[in-house]
Amino acid sequence: MLPLLTNMPKDVLITQLKDGLVLLVLGMGTVFVFLIILIFATKLMSRIIMGMEKNHQSAPAAAKVQAAAQVQQKAAPAPQGDDAAVAAAIAAAYDRSRN
Repeated sequence: MLPLLTNMPKDVLITQLKDGLVLLVLGMGTVFVFLIILIFATKLMSRIIMGMEKNHQSAPAAAKVQAAAQVQQKAAPAPQGDDAAVAAAIAAAYDRSRN
């Protein structure tokens, strides 16, 4: 490869090196700009989804969880220690999966 470069006229070699550098900068610049756009699009979609989730989470859902916990506590004898919290969590998860 080196003998090929030394046999080329100097002006052709300089032109090819310039063209190569232009292609390098254009290619890397295109990838860089695409990645920046991708980052901003991902952040924008995340904010949109978080806003939608806030709108869907409401007080009635929390009230249902509390009501289910109260029903569970009234229906069965009071469990000892962390068992009450586990039973309330199971009841709330079951109620949520049904709706």
